[in-house]
Amino acid sequence: MKIAVLGTGLMGAPIAANLAAAGHTVRVWNRTRAKAEPLAAKGATVTGSPAEAVEGAEVVLTVLNDGATVTAAMQDAAPSLPHDAVWIQSSTVGVSYTEDHIALARSLGLEFVDAPVLGSTKPAAEGKLVVLASGAGELRERVQPVFDVIGARTMWVGEAGASSRLKLVANSWVLALTAAAGEAVSLAEASGIDPKLFLEAVSGGAMDCAYLQMKGNAIIERSFPPAFTVQNALKDALLVNEAAVRANVHLDVAQASSARLNRAVTKGHGDEDMAASYYASYR
Repeated sequence: MKIAVLGTGLMGAPIAANLAAAGHTVRVWNRTRAKAEPLAAKGATVTGSPAEAVEGAEVVLTVLNDGATVTAAMQDAAPSLPHDAVWIQSSTVGVSYTEDHIALARSLGLEFVDAPVLGSTKPAAEGKLVVLASGAGELRERVQPVFDVIGARTMWVGEAGASSRLKLVANSWVLALTAAAGEAVSLAEASGIDPKLFLEAVSGGAMDCAYLQMKGNAIIERSFPPAFTVQNALKDALLVNEAAVRANVHLDVAQASSARLNRAVTKGHGDEDMAASYYASYR
């Protein structure tokens, strides 16, 4: 297939590389072109604008940071968009922007598939993301070749927009786990307890999970290479809280997670992995 990938950051770059390696014709664009240039060696064509990237595309895949950036990129691409293309929107943008993007796709004459993913840089590089997809049933066969490359499995969850809502539910859980891991480690350290004893105590029991062990050990070792940054986690936490307001539910943990992440950003840890929100425990 002829695929345009708009956005080649931590997630977009490995996704584009895997699509090219699978034999698809891939054209890429990124706001900072230097981040896209390494993909030329992996079989992708690096372009200078969204409009150039989408020329002749059967599928346009957006993997950008936020809703406003997605909207701007697609508006820039509009003059060159083939009217029979499918737009797969995989950025985490929240409920409001997803509604805007559905309307934008309609105005541009595009088919639209809402398809955020679960996973970070490692599963993205391995093609083992979980794709949460929603959209018209007749589009499934057209986009499944893309999902087969980038994901280990695809969940179709209803009409366009449903998968973005599901993504926020999953993110609320990840944010809670990350905050809890950081607080447990910081409390152990401040209490004179080796935090590894905590991880050992819960290991293999009902309170344990692989994510706790992974993030807990990263915090203990102060190892924060960005699989998903604190800054992006804060953006997603705010989207979760926005969704809670729309749904008329109180999410106290999500609100607290936002505050922790914001403190970590102000302390200078915004570009580190979200586990670095651990530093928010200290004054």
